[in-house]
Amino acid sequence: MEREFTPEQELFRETVRQFCSREISREYVRECDRTATPPREAYQKVAEQGWLGLNVAEEYGGSGGGAMEVAILLEELGRVFLDLAFWVFRTVTWGGLAIGRDGTEDQKQELLPQIVAGAKTICFSLTEPDAGSDAAAIALSAVEDGDEFVLNGQKVFTSGFKASDFDVVATRTSTQGKKHHGITNFIVDTDAPGLEWRPIETLGHWPLGTAMLYFTDVRVPRSRMLGELHGGWPDLGVYLRYERLCLSAARTGAAASALSDAVEYATQRRQFGQPISEFQAVSHRLADMQTQVEISRMLVNRYAWRLDHGEATTRDAAILKLYACEAYKSVADMGLQVLGGYGYTMEYDLQRHFRESRLGVIGAGTSDIQRNIIARTMGL
Repeated sequence: MEREFTPEQELFRETVRQFCSREISREYVRECDRTATPPREAYQKVAEQGWLGLNVAEEYGGSGGGAMEVAILLEELGRVFLDLAFWVFRTVTWGGLAIGRDGTEDQKQELLPQIVAGAKTICFSLTEPDAGSDAAAIALSAVEDGDEFVLNGQKVFTSGFKASDFDVVATRTSTQGKKHHGITNFIVDTDAPGLEWRPIETLGHWPLGTAMLYFTDVRVPRSRMLGELHGGWPDLGVYLRYERLCLSAARTGAAASALSDAVEYATQRRQFGQPISEFQAVSHRLADMQTQVEISRMLVNRYAWRLDHGEATTRDAAILKLYACEAYKSVADMGLQVLGGYGYTMEYDLQRHFRESRLGVIGAGTSDIQRNIIARTMGL
């Protein structure tokens, strides 16, 4: 990070931390996880604080904050409830950033105040059965028909769909030229006629879940086009680089929580007449976990600072995403090992960290894809 937090940012971090301690109990998180229930009450409380509009311009009801404020918010939310942090991440990315950056004035006036207030929520559909790491291979078609576009095809792994009112959908509007050309983004109502969905059972992230979507002659008004016709790919690049900040910040908070739980257990659990934290094998494991959390946090803050100052690069985003996700997976795994048999039970939260951390190295760009990006920037 090029500089320390401002006093205002330090105060904001402390304010969010106190809010989380006061409003989001461990029991509430466990109940949402156990019952696969979206944390609507907690989400509305975040909205009441005005934080859903953190990166939205003031004229649309937001506070006009930057990437650093977003990173602070998501790290603190991720520390107590990762799925809540992910819900907020989708709001600030596909709402505040995407609509705020590329929406028409009418779209901003109509949608942003509702999103900021928590009255409407938003998600994102990019991946398809045959378009995963090769994201530009999307085939879901959007065919122009007067003042509407007709969408047909499938999306997979649309996370948070069951709790969303709008979905930013990447479509194929042209097959001419290179595959990166002819991609157009639309804001689609999740209850649009012809749009059906089914939940996908997954290892973790049960409260918001993920879904398979089926588009059959779904009609979307031209007025809901986000950005330019056929020119959506560069916009997606901007959104996805911002997404990497948000996900990394939230997972850094979650990793810090896993570390805290492991330290607390290790200092209380006694074997052979002493706390297990006094055994070098355990203390070294905790030290490695601490190191990974701190490096992850430094990378998050550095990337946020560079985003705010127009200096962030594709390599920066890939390094951040790679390290933060691998660190969370490693910290969760080591933390569960510290707890031993108890870590394998549903009584402790390390099992949830273990389950949820596994997605980070797969979703939103695998670790291998991040390494490919980094290698290309090295001229390899």
